[in-house]
Amino acid sequence: MGKLDMKTADRDDAMVRDLVCREVDHAPVLDIHTHIYAPRFGSLLLWGVDELLTYHYLVAEVFRVAPMPYDRFWAMPKSGQADYVWKHLFIERSPVSEACRGVLTVLHELGLNPARRDLDLFRKYFASMDAEAYVETVFRAAHVRSVVMTNDPFDDLERPMWDRGGAADPRFQTALRIDPLLTGWPSASKRLADWGYPVRGDLGSGDLDGVRRFLNDWIARMKPRYMAVSLSPSFRFPEDGPCGRLIEECILPVARQAGIPFALMIGVRRQVNPGLRLAGDGVGAADVQAVSELCMRHPDNRFLVTMLSRQNQHELCVTARKLPNLHVFGCWWFLNNPSMIEEMTRQRFELLGLSHTPQHSDARVLDQLIYKWSHSRAVIAEVLADKYVDLARAGWQVTEAEVRRDVAGLFGGTFEQFCATAKP
Repeated sequence: MGKLDMKTADRDDAMVRDLVCREVDHAPVLDIHTHIYAPRFGSLLLWGVDELLTYHYLVAEVFRVAPMPYDRFWAMPKSGQADYVWKHLFIERSPVSEACRGVLTVLHELGLNPARRDLDLFRKYFASMDAEAYVETVFRAAHVRSVVMTNDPFDDLERPMWDRGGAADPRFQTALRIDPLLTGWPSASKRLADWGYPVRGDLGSGDLDGVRRFLNDWIARMKPRYMAVSLSPSFRFPEDGPCGRLIEECILPVARQAGIPFALMIGVRRQVNPGLRLAGDGVGAADVQAVSELCMRHPDNRFLVTMLSRQNQHELCVTARKLPNLHVFGCWWFLNNPSMIEEMTRQRFELLGLSHTPQHSDARVLDQLIYKWSHSRAVIAEVLADKYVDLARAGWQVTEAEVRRDVAGLFGGTFEQFCATAKP
């Protein structure tokens, strides 16, 4: 009888796992943080195999095994850089890193054969596509229903697009990125003055009024899901410098009035190796107490937070348990690897239940939506299946409708509900 019970339990566990994996595999995703753009943004939308191969993760990796003078590498055309990465990371070595594996996953999911190892053949495939059609191909392959862009009005390449009318594509939602205001106030204040805002740079009342006007103007223009900033491990709050004062007196009141969250991505050490450009950034443990103070002092604001250091994850989860205006999201940047995704996702389910968004892609190249979501879904499905099996063993009935409901929340629905609570 004991053996029969064991077999029955194993069969029931397998049925639960199959159900969860099926729902996770097919759930349409709202990717809440990316760096990709709608086709109308022209050259800002990056896609194709050369862009995949020259992604900054792979640039950093190739310099570990095949160093050359940085200026010489950057002087190469994009195709030359891609050839260099392909040769040294895919041909002369097995491509076992997560970034390398991602390129192969994209090729495979698109119906190309990575085993042929023919970069020119892959290039011909992408050359045959136009951007609009390829967006549809990628969204369908990745099961992505919409993405949130990163939109920076201080970016001289992006700003003209907004002067000509902006996004107007429901697949590509917006986020107002405000890093220059908070991390480079002296330069940002001069630009605001050049654009006609009454800003002198002294953070007097005129400056604060000017910044609030600037933010309100861009919120009206972009209609962003949230305002966002990436901050170093040294971020503290409260503090009396430009960053702290602008958050307290401009960002938060404007966000509250507009009914949008403020997203903070904390822990990046900029330009640890400047020669690597985008690939030269590093990571450091930050102060979670700063997040707690923000949330406690401003209970009428909503905060989206992800942190870059593994060391911060447990404290951030515990903090979120105490503060309902804090929504933890994603496995960011150096944490976007299967081992880290598994650890963080288990921890979040165990501490936060379903009240978080387990992943975002952070994709800079359109094609990366395919591999980042394929790889993440596999890990999330495994962890989530374990949790439902635990429930079933405890006597809870796991139903298809409830699993589908929960997965929809994890892949964008809970984020949308959290944003809705920010409405004034």
